[in-house]
Amino acid sequence: MKKFVTTLVVLSVIAGGIYWVVQAATDKLDSFLPDLQQCTAVAGEYEARFDPEQMGNAAVITALGLKRGLPARAATIAIATAIQESKLYNISHGDRDSLGLFQQRPSMGWGTEEQVQDPVYATNKFYDALVKIDGYEDMVITEAAQEVQRSAYPEAYADHEGEGRAIASAISGYSPAALTCRIDEPEAGSGKPQATKTEVNQLLGKMVGRARVDGTTVVIPVDAGETGERNGWAAAHYVLARASEFGATSIAYDGRTWSAGKDEEWAKTPDVTGDRIVVTLA
Repeated sequence: MKKFVTTLVVLSVIAGGIYWVVQAATDKLDSFLPDLQQCTAVAGEYEARFDPEQMGNAAVITALGLKRGLPARAATIAIATAIQESKLYNISHGDRDSLGLFQQRPSMGWGTEEQVQDPVYATNKFYDALVKIDGYEDMVITEAAQEVQRSAYPEAYADHEGEGRAIASAISGYSPAALTCRIDEPEAGSGKPQATKTEVNQLLGKMVGRARVDGTTVVIPVDAGETGERNGWAAAHYVLARASEFGATSIAYDGRTWSAGKDEEWAKTPDVTGDRIVVTLA
């Protein structure tokens, strides 16, 4: 009995030692996390964490679905597919001649190499094929995505349904401040106000007013009412997801402000109105 107790004590000490080693390693890792650039989309129980490049591509996918008047389910399917195919990177390689976000093959009629590596073109081609599938809105993701992609591993698409839902819901504007990003503050003079205005007008022009440039800011008018507010958050989240590309330093809308180089959350700023989104660029 004494030997058993001694052994138990030794095992407890070892276990305790292992716990503290693991805890120390975890704390060490966590200390580096604030330096990572990342975006987080949350919708109910679902959450998706990706770097700004990935989230920016997911935003384009979502915005094009909204522009076409497609249900959020379409964007969920498209995003889940792109996560599986390319991890949401617009890559210039793949199996055989597969390229781009959806790993579309020019030899299979998806378009030229240049076209399938254009996120807007590639996404529209995906949606063109998806909407031809009867009842895709009610299909499980594996079935809907497989009808479009003809993948050798169709079951893998389902692994990313939760992430697709979180991103599609957040960037569709259904929850205020549901998308947050931690990114470095851009270098002075690197902002792209004209490009920001053009992209917002092209992809979100049906949802918000025409964006205009005012010096180093882009102002996006937003309609009043519940629908206007949802569309406003869709546009604000879109610009945030693309903030690294645009060189945005802050985004202000509906009582909240996001700032680059600081905590990723939207700070409450009561003086910020809900009739416009103001994007300040470096």
